[in-house]
Amino acid sequence: MTERVVIVGGGIAGVSTAGALRAGGFDGDVTIVDPGEFPYDRPPLSKDFLLGVKNGEQIALQPPRWYDDQRVRLVNRTAVTALHPAEGKVELSDGTVLLADRVVLATGGAAARPPIPGIGSERVHVLRTAEDADRLRPALAPGADVLVVGAGLIGAEVASTALRLGCEVTLVDPVAVPLTAALGPDLAAWLHGLHARHGITAVQAGVEAFADRGERIEARLAGESAARSYDAVVLGVGMVPHTGLAERAGLEVDRGIVVDAGQVTSHPHVLAVGDPARTRHDGVLLPRTEHWEAARHDGARAAATLLGAEAPAPTAPWFWTDRHGRHVEAVGHMDAAELTVVRGGFDDPSFAVFGLRDGFVVAAAAVDDSTAVRAARRMIDRRVPADAGKLADPAVNLRGLMRG
Repeated sequence: MTERVVIVGGGIAGVSTAGALRAGGFDGDVTIVDPGEFPYDRPPLSKDFLLGVKNGEQIALQPPRWYDDQRVRLVNRTAVTALHPAEGKVELSDGTVLLADRVVLATGGAAARPPIPGIGSERVHVLRTAEDADRLRPALAPGADVLVVGAGLIGAEVASTALRLGCEVTLVDPVAVPLTAALGPDLAAWLHGLHARHGITAVQAGVEAFADRGERIEARLAGESAARSYDAVVLGVGMVPHTGLAERAGLEVDRGIVVDAGQVTSHPHVLAVGDPARTRHDGVLLPRTEHWEAARHDGARAAATLLGAEAPAPTAPWFWTDRHGRHVEAVGHMDAAELTVVRGGFDDPSFAVFGLRDGFVVAAAAVDDSTAVRAARRMIDRRVPADAGKLADPAVNLRGLMRG
């Protein structure tokens, strides 16, 4: 019988697990252990928080009273140092030992730092935590020359924010058009092209080395004979999951904490959710999913497992990004589409791209058109047959198409 649940990590996955447990009627003890001051949302870090538009309190995942109202004990400024699943014990960095019938690992990850010479310079920044953002913000002073390495979601958002702060920005990535698999080649090219259209210098290249030179830092790019000089560098090249705690506890780890469809690890008393969790499906290890909503869904599935309830029905994966004043959403698997259709035009204030296969929508991506993505998601989840011509016609109401 599960009476005590300890959740290790207070990100969206951990807090969602706690909330779903209470919503599902769990009446036992729920404890969240988090090394920070309070659990906060990460997407604003590269945007409003870095800009200084929102403070720490405004990006909190829940207000302080929520933990009291939900009877969730928050143990903050403390790390978990060891798990003993067979004994039902969780050791904390302050020497405290918590008793737990089940443990949920929501340990998140760290910003990736590739083995590039000179990457340890103080002028090389990452952005994964609020502390990272606080350290980076002074470097993004008006007129500063900033190199952003990696043009994926985080890198592109930081580049956009740095530009708004008055920096001269160079964005470098070895991939010609990032996010092609998620958005399709045409929309990905349009989105990446926003950088140049707003005054950012976009370069297709890898970075071979960094070197401090007085008050600046030099970056040597692949294929260039001369180094480029900057005031600061920001890395946006992915994340590394925190799996050390799981490894020390003897859990199965393979580039992530291996879990089943119910988020259960190789030990039945331990679950894992969010960025570090990697699902095995039909004997095959799937890639980890690092998006915000995926972490929230992991929490809901973990809570269902702990409650002995039916897990929520799976939905098509969804993510969003904001840059240069444009809001982009995507759902499904665009790389699985055999046909794409555009609703509207790329010069319109808003437009959408739908991906179809065998007469069904398998993906969609939209710029400043959340309605189109919501409609596509319902069509994907419900397997509603789709007419490409009607999807492409802005005059056709998408609500009618959702009914088939």
